[in-house]
Amino acid sequence: MGYLEEFQYQINNRDFRKFFQLWEEYCTNDQVDFEEFKDLLDMIQGSEFAELFGQFVETALPLWQSMEDENDAYEILKRLLDLQTTNAPALAEIAYDALEKRYGTEPTFREKIRQIGLHTRKNFQGAISNYELLRHMDKGKFVFHTSSWGTGEVMDISPLREQVAIEFESVAGIKHLTFDNAFKTLIPLKDDHFLSRRFADPDLFEKQARKNPIDVIKILLRDLGPKTAADIKEELCVLVIPEKDWSRWWQTTRSKLKKDPFIESPSSLQDPFLLRAAEVSHKERLHQAVQNQTTLDGIIQTYYSFVRDIPHLQKEEDIRKSIIEKLVELLSHEEITQAQELQIYIFFENLFDYEVEGRTAKKCIEEIDDVSSVIHSIDIVAFKKRALALVRKYRTDWVDLFLSLLFSIKQNLLRDYLFKELRCGEGQHLLNSRLDKLIEHPEKDPETFLWYFQKVSKGSHEENLPFSDKGGQCRLLEALLILLHKCELSTKHREYIKKIYAIVTASQFMTIRKIIKETSLAFIEEFLLLASKCQTFSSHEQKIMHSLARVVQPSLAPDKKPAEVLAQSDVLWTTEDGYLKTQERIKHIATVEMVENAREVEAARALGDLRENAEYKFAVEKRARLQGEMKSLSKQLSNARILTQEDVSPNEVDIGSVVDLENSKGEKISFTILGPWEANPEEQIISYKSQFATAMLGHRVADTFTFRDEEYTVRDIKTIFNHADKPQT
Repeated sequence: MGYLEEFQYQINNRDFRKFFQLWEEYCTNDQVDFEEFKDLLDMIQGSEFAELFGQFVETALPLWQSMEDENDAYEILKRLLDLQTTNAPALAEIAYDALEKRYGTEPTFREKIRQIGLHTRKNFQGAISNYELLRHMDKGKFVFHTSSWGTGEVMDISPLREQVAIEFESVAGIKHLTFDNAFKTLIPLKDDHFLSRRFADPDLFEKQARKNPIDVIKILLRDLGPKTAADIKEELCVLVIPEKDWSRWWQTTRSKLKKDPFIESPSSLQDPFLLRAAEVSHKERLHQAVQNQTTLDGIIQTYYSFVRDIPHLQKEEDIRKSIIEKLVELLSHEEITQAQELQIYIFFENLFDYEVEGRTAKKCIEEIDDVSSVIHSIDIVAFKKRALALVRKYRTDWVDLFLSLLFSIKQNLLRDYLFKELRCGEGQHLLNSRLDKLIEHPEKDPETFLWYFQKVSKGSHEENLPFSDKGGQCRLLEALLILLHKCELSTKHREYIKKIYAIVTASQFMTIRKIIKETSLAFIEEFLLLASKCQTFSSHEQKIMHSLARVVQPSLAPDKKPAEVLAQSDVLWTTEDGYLKTQERIKHIATVEMVENAREVEAARALGDLRENAEYKFAVEKRARLQGEMKSLSKQLSNARILTQEDVSPNEVDIGSVVDLENSKGEKISFTILGPWEANPEEQIISYKSQFATAMLGHRVADTFTFRDEEYTVRDIKTIFNHADKPQT
């Protein structure tokens, strides 16, 4: 364990006694490694030991004095002064000498020395850092605020008033900071720093990110340190790359990052991308990656990943030769399995156009006894598909093998391949028979059943799929509900409950709408019976399915008018515009208003004395209001359902109706009945939950009703879907 790891271990254990013993040992070294020394001081600065350690900074001076490089010594001294808390005269002399040597000829040197506290030498913590900040702060320069205000641009500076005016990215208006406050909260940023460029001209930075994405990632990693994919998205998405373009941009950039010799890509999403100090060749990276593998599968996977991600490696003869030699060597390994051997032959023949003398993937496939087990043992999907193609071409028993694999393989891409091949010729009858049994007993293979249900229900481009006619779809839907009910009774298949629920309720029950359309009364009644047994569906979801069923079979309508049933349910009906606007409102509260409010709270807190702090109380009350609004809207959104043309009755007053009324005086007026989100009295749009709307729901043309001692007659009924003057919500 190196010094840095040992120091970090003691910091994590909060054992300052052992930490200081280790520090004393470190200071006795004859030679000092600048990078290690710098990283150690940065580690201490960021720990809870910083203030305590500040009393012992002078113990590092002998080690600092042994440093030969002047610039390295200056950087270390800067960090020591950032940490020191003793304000010892010896430290003051050293700090003054270092600054005078560097900046003594500048006209404002004496003034800056006074401003950073070195003139009186009573409090000069951070003297060098503060001096450099004063030198940096000039109109148009950039700084970073460490207390949540983010990047800022200096708009004006007054040495006389010892005050600087800065415009920050995260707070409104220009902020005026005293030099003392600036010393505590600001860090200077170079003009080419990632944060400076993002703040100064995001449009120009976006152009660069689109043209040379790797350059921008390198700048980010250089200035902000190692970052995970999620961290990179947080820094770039919206601020540089628009959110709608992010997925495509990142997918392209991610593939390029794998090939860049200066960037070390992580092995998992939780690990960060690292910027290397020096270029590492593809050959070195490949060698290191293989060295880290301890299994044959790991070695094969590593070689495949490199050749897949960096295709030109196939053309580099020395790399190609070394890979072939290593894999040929693996073929003679005493523990090699048939699956591993087959993968190596596939690797050679498909990626390198190379054959091992007297041995091919074809021969390997022909000799395997348990093909299914070998196929399942292959982890690389591309190799697994190639192995299946070899089975199809060279095995006479391929139909039986494909049928077995179709109902056991996990990847839908491979299922689709197996299914397509089985539909041809001799395998079709056996395939139909197996699918028929699957529909009869979906609980025996829920994974394959759900794959096939979605294949049929989504209208695959393949023609004449088995059981894709109306009768087959009805059988599949019944089997789906039976499977859901059986999953609810067992603890083994809990994950399938969520999948089935998502399939049924997606896009406002669109799959259900498509399948039950134009079906018989007997089927609709069976469908409703099966759905009623599924506890996963809430009461209002059950009501929605009943409503959809009544559209197909109006004879199922109860005595109570459907519109009244809908109005009294827990469902909050809305238009698509209303739904999207509410989604956008929730998003805006969470990502903009709550973030701004958090900054307001912190800024108000910094003013002190929270009991008499009106700004703080106002900011906290605003936070409570925003949280309440977001909670309320989120709850409503979970119960919201978007109106479709099928939900609105054209013959009676319903949610989504445009109703022309005439009162007892002969006065005519028109109302549109929508949800509470769209209600707008000025536009004659009323909520179906209002008393007036409730009074007219269910009535037909020429019907009369009374509301607040006034009699109204329904003269005409249209829907928002066929009304020429559709209301703008």
